[in-house]
Amino acid sequence: MTEKVLRLGKETAIYGLSSIVGRFLNFLLVPFYTNYLTPDEYGVVSNIYAYIAFIFVVYGYGMDSAYMRFVSSLEMGDKKQNFSTPFFSLVATSILFSLVIYFSATPVASLIGGPEAQSGLIRYAAWILFFDTLSIVPFAYLRMDNKAKMFAGLRILNIFINVLLTILLLVVLHMKMEAVFIANLLASASTFLVLMWLALPQLTFRFSKQLFREFLGFGLPYIPAGLAGIAIQVIDRPIVRALTNDATLGVYQANYRLGVFMMLVVGMFDYAWRPFFLTHAKDADAKELFAKVFTYLVSLMMLVFVVVSLFIDDLVRIHLFGRYFIHPSYWGGLSIVPVVLLAYVFTGAYVNFVVGVYLEKKTMYLPYATGAGALVNVVANYALIPKLGIMGAATATLLSYVVMAIGIYFPSQRLYHVRYEWARIARLSATALLAFLTYSVLHLEPGSAHGIIIKFLICAAFVVLVLLLRVFDRSDLEQTRAAISRMFVRS
Repeated sequence: MTEKVLRLGKETAIYGLSSIVGRFLNFLLVPFYTNYLTPDEYGVVSNIYAYIAFIFVVYGYGMDSAYMRFVSSLEMGDKKQNFSTPFFSLVATSILFSLVIYFSATPVASLIGGPEAQSGLIRYAAWILFFDTLSIVPFAYLRMDNKAKMFAGLRILNIFINVLLTILLLVVLHMKMEAVFIANLLASASTFLVLMWLALPQLTFRFSKQLFREFLGFGLPYIPAGLAGIAIQVIDRPIVRALTNDATLGVYQANYRLGVFMMLVVGMFDYAWRPFFLTHAKDADAKELFAKVFTYLVSLMMLVFVVVSLFIDDLVRIHLFGRYFIHPSYWGGLSIVPVVLLAYVFTGAYVNFVVGVYLEKKTMYLPYATGAGALVNVVANYALIPKLGIMGAATATLLSYVVMAIGIYFPSQRLYHVRYEWARIARLSATALLAFLTYSVLHLEPGSAHGIIIKFLICAAFVVLVLLLRVFDRSDLEQTRAAISRMFVRS
């Protein structure tokens, strides 16, 4: 069992390489945004991308998830039909959707609260959506065909092109907001062309209406679920803008992105988790294996929570080339970072808990869980932002992810019961909370050598306590050590 968990970890690392490098490169764009875009302009970009995230769910209507579900079992049709059916469906609908947005750019700009001058940005967004949508099934094909390295390489290429072009357009050509969208469009188009060259052997024109209906039946519930999920992720942006202003949204967005470290962990896990549990669902020890995976996941997330929460003040104060890593005008929002990190912890729990409804093809439960989370998010944002500002928005996001994780846990357990190691997880979480509270009451000066040393000691104490409290028993550690040794011997 331990070897299976380690294989999941290995695949997670490969898939996560693209996320690690990509998110890090994107994270490096924040100093450029804060120095070459005004807070108002950064707020406008954040607002448009929030709407792009919503519309992308409609563009894809669950076809990537449906593809992975049906190609894994080949219940109907062959591999080429299972690839081509969702792909050509997305080609037709994406062309239609993008043309509508392109020719309606001016009213769309007004609809989302922007001036007519932003219509050009909307037109760029239409074709970003087009190319990104056509890439989702080819990317899913790479995942299901165990081509993790190819998947990671293409993701890195996409983000590298995007980041490089953004810096070139902002710094060298002195463009403004349009630089962000042009760079994204060129990167998305380039990635799609490479993907199609790789996936070309999978194409066939043998269209199956019955297979298409099965895909729609599985995928369409992902639209309300996906919209609710995206609402949880980005609905706070337009609400923050509506209740405050573009500049406040810019500050919120910059600090929210500092939660990237936990986002990496969850994103890496998600990419590897679905193929993993589909592959091992019929194993005799599958449920015990899935419970063990969750314990390991929570352990990693708690470690990241403690380390990032303690050191984020020091990170943003790093001085490079005469500038701070994050401009001081944004430091006032740093208090939201631990809350954002915790929100991603519950996202990771949701990703793990979804296994039951996925295996039993009961995707109709997804809209209820995500819908409840989205509703809580909207209500909490409107209730808390006027009182707490951007901390209220971050807290609303955390509450919504808690509701979503709980909402999917119970139906998933009824369908596919897994005995999670809650006692160990509780000890682990309490230890992480103790470490964070200890740091909070000390009021250490950011950037000081004395403060950094104490923070390292707190992190070390966290690890020691986890071992002393037997979050991992001796058999776990011995099996892990032996499995790692065998992996190195085989390599």
